[in-house]
Amino acid sequence: MELKIKILISPCKDCPGFWYLTCLDGRSERTMLGILSYQVSEPLRALINGAPLEDARHLTHQYDRMRQEFEIQAAEVIRRQSKSRDISAESVLKLKSAEKKLTEIKSSMLALGKEATAAMLSVEEQQQETTFQKLLVMVDAERSYHRNVVAILEKLHSEMILEEQMEDSSLQSEIPPTDENIPSPNNGTVSNRLHGQDEEDNGDNYFIAKVIHPFDAQADGELSLEVDDYVVVRQVSSNGWSEGECKGKAGWFPSAYVEKIDRIPTSKLSGEDSTP
Repeated sequence: MELKIKILISPCKDCPGFWYLTCLDGRSERTMLGILSYQVSEPLRALINGAPLEDARHLTHQYDRMRQEFEIQAAEVIRRQSKSRDISAESVLKLKSAEKKLTEIKSSMLALGKEATAAMLSVEEQQQETTFQKLLVMVDAERSYHRNVVAILEKLHSEMILEEQMEDSSLQSEIPPTDENIPSPNNGTVSNRLHGQDEEDNGDNYFIAKVIHPFDAQADGELSLEVDDYVVVRQVSSNGWSEGECKGKAGWFPSAYVEKIDRIPTSKLSGEDSTP
């Protein structure tokens, strides 16, 4: 993951950031689809084909057959009752037998109906509870997936902004002036000594600055600085560099490395005067 993030924020014309999001999004999507398949779809499919539902269906079919048998027996009783004018012992016996069988079928049908109804209600309740739980799992998976995508986009946005700021800062502080505008330290010192009149004419533009960050000269014409040094700044360029003199040497340095002050502390002046 760390390696992919590094690739993500590195400048590349092929836009690796889009590739990174695509890969990570695909992995998150596969995770979500796996949850939907193994934790939602398959349990619901097993519930539909499970034994409780099959048992409830079997009881319902038995109840339907018994109801049909009850209707047939009821019709038989009615038919025999219509022949009640025949008061022979055999007819009476057959009528009582038919009525008894009708009563037994009715009793069994009522009991089986209650059992089938209870079984179907139990299965329905179980299905509703299971379906609700699986839908909750599905919603949680969707939320997790989208939260992950949002987190990736937020992190990507922050890293891109930070990278842009760092690049802008680096360009402002690291691009020195052109060589033709940078006087060498020796030439600058000699020039200052030989042309004192010019310095007096331009002295109004000079100011004192205190070094707040050390700077090591890397090229001719640059001036090394140490923290707490004091520099006479004679020129400030628009590209982020300044030219000045410190400890008898002149050169260019980053403008952001010094801070303008009104005057040099008395203790600093005393220390410089006592230096042989």
